Amino acid sequence: MTETTEAASPSGAAAQPAPAAPQASDLDPRRWLALASVMTALFMVLLDVSIVNVAVPAIRSNLSANNADIQFVIAGYGLAYAVLLITGGRLGDIFGRKKLFIIGMSGFVAASALCGLAQSAIMLDLSRVLQGAMAAMMYPQVLSVIQVSFPPQERARVFGFVGAVIGIATITGPLAGGLIIRDDITGGSWRWIFLVNLPIGIGALIAATRLVTESRAPNATRLDVGGVLLATAGILLLVYPLVEGQVAGWPAWTFIAMGISPVMLLLFVLYERSLPSSRFPLVQLSLFRIRSFSVGVAISAVFIAGIPAFFFTFSLMVQVGLGFSALNAGLTTIPWSLASAVASVMSTRLAPRLGKWTIAIGSGLLVIGILGVILTLNLAGTSLTGWELIPSFLISGFGLGTVIAPLLNIILAGVPPRDAGSASGVLTTFQQLGGAIGVAVVGVVFFGLLSSRASDAVTTVTPQLQSQLAAAHLPPSQADLAVSKFTTCFTKQASSSDPSAPAPGCPSASTSTSSNPVSAAFASAAQRALGLDFVTSVERILFFNVGFWALTGVLSMLLPRARPRPVVAAAQAAA
Repeated sequence: MTETTEAASPSGAAAQPAPAAPQASDLDPRRWLALASVMTALFMVLLDVSIVNVAVPAIRSNLSANNADIQFVIAGYGLAYAVLLITGGRLGDIFGRKKLFIIGMSGFVAASALCGLAQSAIMLDLSRVLQGAMAAMMYPQVLSVIQVSFPPQERARVFGFVGAVIGIATITGPLAGGLIIRDDITGGSWRWIFLVNLPIGIGALIAATRLVTESRAPNATRLDVGGVLLATAGILLLVYPLVEGQVAGWPAWTFIAMGISPVMLLLFVLYERSLPSSRFPLVQLSLFRIRSFSVGVAISAVFIAGIPAFFFTFSLMVQVGLGFSALNAGLTTIPWSLASAVASVMSTRLAPRLGKWTIAIGSGLLVIGILGVILTLNLAGTSLTGWELIPSFLISGFGLGTVIAPLLNIILAGVPPRDAGSASGVLTTFQQLGGAIGVAVVGVVFFGLLSSRASDAVTTVTPQLQSQLAAAHLPPSQADLAVSKFTTCFTKQASSSDPSAPAPGCPSASTSTSSNPVSAAFASAAQRALGLDFVTSVERILFFNVGFWALTGVLSMLLPRARPRPVVAAAQAAA
């Protein structure tokens, strides 16, 4: 297929209202098939963010991995992905978006094979870092290809499909992982979580090779190496402590690194400002003079902050606190996923009529849905079932889908095509930073709540425990001593960074079927207390999500009101 380059825009291009729409004769008739191939890649990248979580016990057992190894299986992917997104987007502008997409997809497939065939924890960790780096090369090209291949009148519909894919992939990761793992927590079934990427990725790669039209920015001859080094250092110093801080117990180095990060990012901005536009800087700072872009990326960061934070705490609650299997936990989120996909497609009809109010409406639905979850938890307590969450999850899913697609369209609408890759990388980086900050902040407060509410949870289950001990004919003096020890060690368990692992001396819930009635009573009490502790803590922590999404709705009012372009001006632009 013929290679296309966009018309060069002057340094003040960012002040122009929008890039010119392609003429009908310039549109690739196979662009919708090309879209399907890049959407497949988008789905794989996002799915691999969350699908690994459910495989952690199986990987730990099968590879004899320690906690640090397991943490990096998850963190390594996200870290490499977040740090290299801006660079990946600009490389697409320079060397060709199709070329970078194919390189990223090929590397992603190869890294997935290495993950699936890993013979040790260190091999899996390194393979996950490679997988994240290749995802960073590939993901920005998806938005760039949409930006340069589809005219403005089609982009709303396209971003509706993108929103549906994002919603489904983000939420169905645990379900897909649960289906693959099932009850095999010691064998090698976890490998298929990665190996399943091979046939899907190869098929998408072949389709993209044939269908995607090459495009690149004009006058882009070399990469801004100085900008890459400064941006990478600034983002790494921020993201790595956020990812590792909770598990490490927030040592001093995490705060030192986060304190240095703004300095490095300020140096990056000053360096980029000093470069003439002819040098093709890593980030064209004039992008931030486009109001829809500058306000939009901030809204996107706040909005995304609530999504991984919610599923992080919810997943812990249902699996650790309430004892749901990985598959059952995944099935619980299906209503959210389906509603999100439907709303993303429907939003393509609403957004042209309602404009920025679409974002406010979607955020409002999310707030209502999360308040519904809080009410459901309050009423159901530890007897919660997935069925009871369906109404709240449907409302939340409709809210999520209503926001994603219009927001993407608004943010990228005024970006000149020559900066499509850079803008896509910046947008996705802001989203990753928002997600990392959201999880870090919510995680700190959440684990603090688990610790502070542990004694109340134990007090609640103690009367039933004492009755069971009396029925087991345990002498009162021994029962009081055992209950006191149980209270102490359970509080330690709830205060640890891994509440699923009982502290030394605490009975595990896995012994609840023990033939010894005393051991069974303590194990049952521990599980009830853990469930109560998680449910009451999640009830309170979800108000953070309410705040994130209420703020999203408020900030959406700062977006510019979309105005239709005059017919004469549009004709002149096309000419």
